Order: sequence, then structure tokens, then C-alpha cells
Amino acid sequence: MTTGNTPDSPSQWLKVSFFCPLELLESASDLLGVLSGTGVEQSPETEAGATISGFFQLGEPTGEPPPPLTADAVTAEVTSQLKDLFALYNAATPTLTTALMADEDWATSWQQFFKPFAIVPNLVIKPSWETYVPQEGEQVIEMDPGMAFGTGQHASTRMALALIQESMAKGNTDAALDVGTGTGILAMAAVLFGASRAVAIDNDLDAVRVARENIALNGLADKIEVSTTPVEQVPSTFPLVIANIVHDVLIEMAQTLTRLTTLEGHLVLAGILSGDQEANIIREYTALGFSLLNRQYQDEWVALQFQRT
Repeated sequence: MTTGNTPDSPSQWLKVSFFCPLELLESASDLLGVLSGTGVEQSPETEAGATISGFFQLGEPTGEPPPPLTADAVTAEVTSQLKDLFALYNAATPTLTTALMADEDWATSWQQFFKPFAIVPNLVIKPSWETYVPQEGEQVIEMDPGMAFGTGQHASTRMALALIQESMAKGNTDAALDVGTGTGILAMAAVLFGASRAVAIDNDLDAVRVARENIALNGLADKIEVSTTPVEQVPSTFPLVIANIVHDVLIEMAQTLTRLTTLEGHLVLAGILSGDQEANIIREYTALGFSLLNRQYQDEWVALQFQRT
């Protein structure tokens, strides 16, 4: 979703907010970030969930394509996309609240809250407006919240990165496949940790666009191929396969992800709630010939590292 505004055109920002259950927080935040192309704000988490907000730039009609966004169009599109996402969890579509904001109220003020941070040891995420000199052995990914959410603050992303780093340290350095790439952060990390190349796929055109922008920004376009190729149609196998999605989709993809993982290769799965979902994933994938190597926990989430044997 794009705005059609020029730098000189007057604009307002539409703040779209809704309460989101814990199990959908990462997926809904990523979706909102991709749709808006801007930062996503989240209230402190409770046992029930958290309120998340996206920011959409509106504009005055110019008579030229593409037309600027209107508040009604934004609300309709966000509602439609959330309905599809929440249906995966058999959850009711959330009720949106909206508020108009002037440029000066939000467009740049939020930047002061996003500083470079080490997401896992030796991997730093930095926004473009900050200067950061990496220490010896550190890798840096430049990623703006203004390009998309998914910069690594969520537990599932952090744990997936840690397990990718561990897999790469064990020699899974030929190639990596990132299924449901979103912003491309996991594919980029795999390459920075040592993979000679990576393939990143997503069924969402906006996510693919954002991933390509992020990958180009970091000078990795020659090593990472991004596309909407369905996972069932990926022809080759990989020594490292990554999927940070949701439990139900990981179950549906189990046989396909098994085919895509080379013998002795590693499979990193995230986006899983600890407890019943965790046990179900382990049961499904061990039945297909995987051995569980490691698992990480943070809050209510778990990430799993398997090896195909």
C-alpha cells in the first residue's frame, strides 16, 4: 500500500489501532508494518495481549496516479487483511480505532526511540539516521521501522536469529531458505553469519517488495533471491531452512519443509507458543525424521532447532 504523496504535498497521518491477542502479536505487527510502510507502536504486553498501532500517510488528491490514500480506504484494507490473518487462528476480526495526526505530531518524533541495538551477540540492527561503528566481529543490518516492522524486537525473531547463528557456526554455510521472509531479516542474517547465498520467499507481494528494499539497502542483493514462489514449488534443497510463521502453517508445511531440508541439514522453526503448540510441532517433525537439537524460550514463545537424520 503506497501513498502517492510527493515530498511537497500536504499530508496527514492516520493512526490505526486495535487490541491484539498475544499469539497474533508478531504476525499482526508485521502485517501492519508492511501495509503502512512505517513504524508500528505497541503497548506493554499483558497476559491477554497488547494494543498495536500503525501509521498511514494520507494526502490531498493530485489527479495523478497512484491516488493518495484516504482514511476510508486504509480502514477497509486493514480490516480485510486482519480478517484473513485472524481467521488462521479462528479469532474474531479486531475492532479498529482511528485518529488523524499532523505530520509534525508523528512523522519524525518517533525516530528518537529507535537506536542501534544488538539483537543477538555480534549482530546489530541500526536505523539509517544513526551512526554506528561496529566492533570487531560484529555484523550490522540497517533497517528502518519506516521501511517495515520486524526489525527484531519480537521474541520469535530474536530466538530464530540465535538458532540460525548456532546452525551456521556448525557448518551449515552453503545456502539457506527463509520461508515467509517478511522483512528479510532472517535471510540477511544467514548470509552475514556465513551462508554463501539465500533464497527468501513470501506469498505477500508487499512483504517481497519490503524484503527486496531491505536487502538492497544492505548490499546483499547479489546473495539473496527474493520471490513469491510458493514453498511447494521451490526445486532445490538447503542445509538450512528457516520458517518463522505460525503453528498451524508449520504443521501444514511439515512434509514440504522436510523435502527442502538436506539430510543432516538444520531446520529452524519459530512463531510457536510454548506448551501444546511446541509439543505438537516436535511430535510432527520428529515423526518425519528430524531430531530436536535445541530450543529457546522467551516469554510465551519457543523456537526450535532440528536436524534431519
